[in-house]
Amino acid sequence: MKIQNIEEYHSIYKQSVENPEQFWAEVARQFEWISPFSETLKWDFEKPDVQWFINGKTNITLNCLDRHLANHADKTALIWESNDPKEKEIRFTYARLHEEVCRMANVLKNNGVKKGDRVCIYMPMIPELTISVLACARIGAVHSVVFAGFSAHALADRIQDAQANVVITSDGLNRGTKEVAVKRVVDEALDSGCDSIQKVIVANRLGWTVDMTHGRDVFLHDELLKVNADCPAEPMDSEDMLFILYTSGSTGKPKGVVHTIGGYMVYAGYTFDTVFQCGEKDIFWCTADVGWITGHSYLIYGPLLNGATTLMFEGIPTYPDAGRFWQVIDKYGVTHFYTAPTAIRALMASGVDHVLGYNLHSLKLLGTVGEPINEEAWKWYHLHIGKGRCPIVDTWWQTETGGIMISAIGHFSPQKPAHAGLPLPGIQPVLLNNDGKEIKENEQEGYLAIRFPWPSIIRTTYGDHERCRLTYFSTYNNYYFTGDGARRDADGLYRIIGRVDDVINVSGHRFGTAEVENAINQNKKVVESAVVGFPHYIKGQGIYAFVVCEKIPESPDFTREEILETVTQEIGRIAKPDKIQFVTALPKTRSGKIMRRILRKVAEGDTSNLGDTSTLLDPLVVDEIVQGAI
Repeated sequence: MKIQNIEEYHSIYKQSVENPEQFWAEVARQFEWISPFSETLKWDFEKPDVQWFINGKTNITLNCLDRHLANHADKTALIWESNDPKEKEIRFTYARLHEEVCRMANVLKNNGVKKGDRVCIYMPMIPELTISVLACARIGAVHSVVFAGFSAHALADRIQDAQANVVITSDGLNRGTKEVAVKRVVDEALDSGCDSIQKVIVANRLGWTVDMTHGRDVFLHDELLKVNADCPAEPMDSEDMLFILYTSGSTGKPKGVVHTIGGYMVYAGYTFDTVFQCGEKDIFWCTADVGWITGHSYLIYGPLLNGATTLMFEGIPTYPDAGRFWQVIDKYGVTHFYTAPTAIRALMASGVDHVLGYNLHSLKLLGTVGEPINEEAWKWYHLHIGKGRCPIVDTWWQTETGGIMISAIGHFSPQKPAHAGLPLPGIQPVLLNNDGKEIKENEQEGYLAIRFPWPSIIRTTYGDHERCRLTYFSTYNNYYFTGDGARRDADGLYRIIGRVDDVINVSGHRFGTAEVENAINQNKKVVESAVVGFPHYIKGQGIYAFVVCEKIPESPDFTREEILETVTQEIGRIAKPDKIQFVTALPKTRSGKIMRRILRKVAEGDTSNLGDTSTLLDPLVVDEIVQGAI
């Protein structure tokens, strides 16, 4: 699979866009199929309807686990590193991981889970999370992982939308110095009316005493005693659902992005191998939580599909100090390190002294994901972590794309700070102007879209196909629209500029403005609100909230804390606004539309030219907002 040099890349890329079906069929045949596919692709972006590897039957765990057993049963598949550096790591060979997944799969079946059922997984970053994901796939259940930092309200929304019938969780979690009662959050979510849930399976992480509902809740360790490790993989159609993963959009309700088995398997496996160029003895570490797509594709599925060794980390980069990432790299001899620009900027701010005590000689390649990396952070990462010798793959992709779309490849692609780079083979990006016409020239910027499907393209938004069509396929006819703006330089390298819709990218996590506004508006003192993104040194973008209350708060700081607590309860701590400005009114047009461009300018501190305000119902509102800016 591996591309060896830039000339080979250009040759393969040319073939892949001239005859994409032949290209992807050849890639797909490198995986194991129970029954071969009879047709490579059917597609229609207007409906939308995309099908890959039609009539093919497989199971993704056959390719992640079983096919490695003949020659690599004793190779380390998964290393788990605790939040506490004093706690001993846990290692799983491919043989042991296969056994544990089969046992967990039998636990699920014993608790009533059938092919096609949705299973919600709300857990810390412990081995049972990876095992549960793979166990669902083993028996044909659809996993829906929810980040264990979301609130009970947000968890309930996702359970209800997916109509999940089982939740897998833990007693609690440690994240840095924080302790979170995870089971209690699940109980609170289920108390709000998640009638579809029949069973809750609880892993024992911290040894806490937790409330257990008789007939519904069971402990995982008890259930494992009832099963053996004999669980053949369920034959699945290529277009059967593999997982639902919820992501924020420009409207308030999160979208359940659906990925299917064959296409996702082929693309996650291919892109991991192509971009990272891992060797047989390499150690790959993706720091992402499995609650996000990066953890799905490049902590679990991508590495295991390629028989690699993947590292799973429970903690955070600054605990017990800002040298933790580097300590872990040296401890295990990590060769490939994949993290977020937010983490890099936070560690930069902690000073280089936290790096100097570690040699980092094992590193061969560095990666970034979640948001564009700024040039200053790129250079710091390259110099202090990569020691000037490790290439950086600045990967651009989305939950909806399933895998990396634009990136440097291994060590031979052009390295240009803050540029994602070239499209991967099989990917056909375009820049569109305001009229939806393709911009052919380089040194131009426009709206980033994709003109041809790839195997792991989003199939639908769960339970609402029309929303999928409207969000991704209606803006420009016969294109998948990414929602991002981009620039293509003279060499054809892409630089992602950022979102062009009402989505804010905070530390690589996307939040729709309406979603955060809806949460703020749940506070009884709030009449209405508007949120926008603003440049944030650590997070990339922060959330700036303009809030109208029933009356001017007597204690603004106290009211801010109340609003932050409301957002925490409704969504989770990760969505808390960084700044809250109280205003008497929002800048609205006569038709009632909020003029967000003015609010963005204020949030960015650029009020010298706010543009035409004559269409506002009350232009004087702008003066008040500018004067009160934080």
